[in-house]
Amino acid sequence: MLTRKQHELLCFIHDRLSATGVSPSFEEMKDALDLKSKSGVHRLISALEERGFIRRLANRARALEVVRMPERGGETRAVSSTNLVNLAPKSMAPKGTPMPANDVYEIPLHGRIAAGMPIEALEGQSTLAVPAALLGAGEHFALEVSGDSMVEAGILDGDYALIRKADTAREGEIIVALVDDAEATLKYFRREGSMIRLDPANRAYQPQRYAPNQVRVQGLLAGLLRRY
Repeated sequence: MLTRKQHELLCFIHDRLSATGVSPSFEEMKDALDLKSKSGVHRLISALEERGFIRRLANRARALEVVRMPERGGETRAVSSTNLVNLAPKSMAPKGTPMPANDVYEIPLHGRIAAGMPIEALEGQSTLAVPAALLGAGEHFALEVSGDSMVEAGILDGDYALIRKADTAREGEIIVALVDDAEATLKYFRREGSMIRLDPANRAYQPQRYAPNQVRVQGLLAGLLRRY
């Protein structure tokens, strides 16, 4: 037996596919079910798979086949194999980004961030497919790392930094800091008297010191993805 939300999601996917031939995006599913985040959509999809209403297709990234549909009155009926739902978002992850295995979340990819001197970030947006195991609770986004100032923390140029949204940080945490509302950088967060100090993890770079009103915490480092 399906929960109300599971039933709503299955019907929404099926009806949209039948009407347009195009599957809804995660954002559309989230909005249709009035969910707070797309992670709720992923949990519902996993539950539907476990109950045999949908099937993940191993040879197609993030695609589902609707196997059977509950009748609106409660009975269950089989569904034509043409009801294939492609869960790839409208805005695909950039070429060359890591493609995950089964359980994945699509999180916003907001351009590049400096692991060196601050550079512009949080501009433009596509998405990055991230294994669910790399993400904990909370809302996340990703930034591509540019520079080498955090190499001693294992953060390399070209890595994808997975960031949990936050507006406060504790001493010693690695944060995304927005400086003067214009530039963003990835650094260790420290307090030095009345100043904020952003520390690199590379002896070739000097700490950066700012007045508190110059720095806004945008998020905390939650994990990394790396291309090989």
